[in-house]
Amino acid sequence: MSHESSIFQKKSAAKAADREHRKVINFNINKYNAAVPGGKKQFADLELTKERAKNIKWKAIETLDLQLENFETAITARGAKVIWCENAAQANEAVLKICKGKNCKTLVKSKSMVTEEIHLNENLEKNGIESIETDLGEYIQQLAGEPPYHIVTPAMHKSAGQIAELFAEKLDTDPSFNASQLTLVAREKLRKKYAEAEVGVTGANFIIADIGGIALTENEGNARLSCSMPKTHIVIVGIEKVIPSINDLALFWPLLSTYGTGQQITSYSTIVTGPRQPNEKDGPDEMYVILLDNGRTKMLANEKVREALHCIRCGACLNVCPVYKNIGGHTYATTYSGPIGSVITPQMKDLEEWKHLSHASSLCGACTEVCPMKINIHWLLLENRHEASLKGFAPMAEKVVWKGWKTAMLRRSWMNMVNGNVKTKFINMVASSWTKGRSKFDFPKKSFNEQWVEKYGK
Repeated sequence: MSHESSIFQKKSAAKAADREHRKVINFNINKYNAAVPGGKKQFADLELTKERAKNIKWKAIETLDLQLENFETAITARGAKVIWCENAAQANEAVLKICKGKNCKTLVKSKSMVTEEIHLNENLEKNGIESIETDLGEYIQQLAGEPPYHIVTPAMHKSAGQIAELFAEKLDTDPSFNASQLTLVAREKLRKKYAEAEVGVTGANFIIADIGGIALTENEGNARLSCSMPKTHIVIVGIEKVIPSINDLALFWPLLSTYGTGQQITSYSTIVTGPRQPNEKDGPDEMYVILLDNGRTKMLANEKVREALHCIRCGACLNVCPVYKNIGGHTYATTYSGPIGSVITPQMKDLEEWKHLSHASSLCGACTEVCPMKINIHWLLLENRHEASLKGFAPMAEKVVWKGWKTAMLRRSWMNMVNGNVKTKFINMVASSWTKGRSKFDFPKKSFNEQWVEKYGK
């Protein structure tokens, strides 16, 4: 068993037994479930819309090199600089070099999972640069010293009361403040940081190849401020986020909004195509786009799991996953949690160390059914398991158990050598870890096979 697997199992057992955690999660997911049907009403034919999105994204990924070259050509023509980074270390080094060149002391940052992936905040703070999260959910998590809990809603696991207590502890506010009052407190503090910051960092929901633009969708306006108020704007984005044309946004923005939050469209939708132009009155003086690989081309080379690169990070699969709803986001100990995270993390990181995530699934298929990109998520989880098995990553105990099971199943007479009481005692002893939180096995005194033979003969 890998180190990560051991930690995962311990955390899972503890979190699954935490009723308060489950209560908060179910409350927030139920609000999401109530909103999504309203967003879906905008589509005359939802399945056709999803099929079109899947086909467009398939084209983008299958021609990824061409799409990224088109993007680079278009955006550099408007004054932006593109930096290609193979891994997290290179991306962090590039950001740090830019910040030092600008004598940056304070940096404002909008919500971005890819910056969590490369641990940008920690790297900046080690080098004396204050990195401030400006998304309210991310700001809450930063105050708590925790990573995001969910791809879309970072503080989903916290109740209003817990957030009020956190603000009281960290910002000296009244612990009786309601959500509106807490939001105003955060707004006041963050506005000052926008004015101080020399650099703004954003991610990108989509890279638009034909016009050389990045598309941002949000509800708070913080991303728009982060990319327009500071004099330098840095975009960090995974190379798989590309779409061929600006016209595709008419399809992808509503899909992402509907499946991400249940809205028909988010409050703020922004396209950035470079730094401030000579005839423009606002915007950054400089813009850098860091195109990050960090394991994505490895997935691209694997035809069996390449489909996972179609993900638009809506988080819908997390909200329907029975495992995620029981153990929560932090238990996964990785940036991308839930079903899609369990597919891409072992592929992007290390399959042997992270293969356990692909087993953290009931394979019910709810993730595949809900995915707006029609990604066959539960089959990709199976593919990860299959690949790990072929590479010999299964522990010896698992190999022995499956070999014993196969031997017994191929020799029916062996299974009938002992009665049900003996089977019950033996299996419950072997599977003691399994039965700690579940009902114990109880085999009948006689198997179905034995009863059949007694009644009808062989």
